[in-house]
Parts: sequence; structure tokens; C-alpha cells
Amino acid sequence: MSSTLDVRGEICPYPMMRTVSALKKLSAGERTLEVVTDHAPALDTIPTQAARLGFDTAIEEVGSSEWRLVLTRKGEGS
Repeated sequence: MSSTLDVRGEICPYPMMRTVSALKKLSAGERTLEVVTDHAPALDTIPTQAARLGFDTAIEEVGSSEWRLVLTRKGEGS
């Protein structure tokens, strides 16, 4: 099960702050959070903070200046 957080239209530090808040609120059964952003600096800040909380990050460009970050808890198999 995963959740999606849409932070398009927001600029730093808000995408990172909202992502950290959402990661901390994930239930034990949720292993992933998908974040959609159009703010390029968030591609650096979100993975850094996610790693500190024990999440790996996969980044996919989904449009012109739009990205999907999939944050997955480390150490948990499918």
C-alpha cells in the first residue's frame, strides 16, 4: 500500500517539509510514499531527508519539469 503527496506549485522548503511530515505519519503497513513535484531543488532536498528517516528514493521524470519520487522504507522486502 502506498500514499501519494502532490506538492506541485510549492517551492522550498515546503515540498521537503510536507514530505518529511507525510513519511513520519505513514502507518506500519505502508512502505512507500509517492511525491509529485515540479520544483527541481526538491530532487536534492527530499531524498536527503528521506534517507535520514530510513527511506530509499527513486526519481522518475514524468513530464516537462515534473518528477515522481518514490520513497520506500529500507530493509523491507515485498
